[in-house]
Amino acid sequence: MAGNSQRRGAIRKTGTKKGQVVGSGGKRRRGLEGKGATPPAVERTKHPAAKRAKAAAKAATSASNARARNASRPIAGRKDNEGPELVLGRNPVVECLRAGVPATALYVAVGTENDERLTEAVKIAADTGITILELPRTDLDKMSHNAMHQGLALQVPPYRYAHPDDLVDRVRASGEPAMLVALDNITDPRNLGAVIRSVAAFGGQGVVIPQRRSASVTAVAWRTSAGAAARLPVARATNLTRTLKDWADQGYQIVGLDAGGDTDLDAFDGTAPTVIVVGSEGKGLSRLVRETCDAIISIPMAGPVESLNASVAAGVVLADLARQRRV
Repeated sequence: MAGNSQRRGAIRKTGTKKGQVVGSGGKRRRGLEGKGATPPAVERTKHPAAKRAKAAAKAATSASNARARNASRPIAGRKDNEGPELVLGRNPVVECLRAGVPATALYVAVGTENDERLTEAVKIAADTGITILELPRTDLDKMSHNAMHQGLALQVPPYRYAHPDDLVDRVRASGEPAMLVALDNITDPRNLGAVIRSVAAFGGQGVVIPQRRSASVTAVAWRTSAGAAARLPVARATNLTRTLKDWADQGYQIVGLDAGGDTDLDAFDGTAPTVIVVGSEGKGLSRLVRETCDAIISIPMAGPVESLNASVAAGVVLADLARQRRV
């Protein structure tokens, strides 16, 4: 409207109170066009519904990320297949150091109350050249994922497994008849550590475990083996049945342990090259592994006990084979 000086774009001529004004000349015609249909409430950034939708999406994303982190996060005190393991707690750390576990670092939280176990851990680490690192307790909490560490943690590198062929080479180098142990379905690292200790004590050359569905040489196995894992090779077989068949072709007798075996241990000749196959206490030997064995032996029992723990049974048989070879 001419003369409306309050209209946007209007310019009043100087020196006059009224008169013709300058308009936009059509330059702002686009601003006068319609904006179209009103968008939904959730698409209008200032609308409460849009704010609620944004908050819900952010919460869902955070929950998804948390689940992904938890899925990839190793269990406190345990290790994954590739990375180092963190042993937590004063007693476990001291036991690992006493057993000679090849640790790489000892972590001590700042302000940790001193006691005999902490003093011993620091002394052993210093004497063996293990790096001792003091760090804030909050950092150790993050490293252990808030597990109970008592201000002390020990970092253990992943165990380096041998190849099954390496055990054969070790047998040849020893000049003694083979005495190897294969573990089938053994999932408790304490049983694995105890078997390693028995094999080393009775002159065996090594232990083989399957790559899947088996306990690994963790710090728990190290501790149970009393350091024997540092002296005795443990091999991983991609296919345990195939490995046993290959050893049978090389002249080794494959012997399985089972409470219902067809051969009594007292009647078994263990002076020949032998591979002892130990199954789990519950499931026993798997079908394919059992079919690969040349004989299934059982340990005679004097009492009402039906079976022995897997590691105890292995120790009994190994001791008997060692006795036969000494005669």
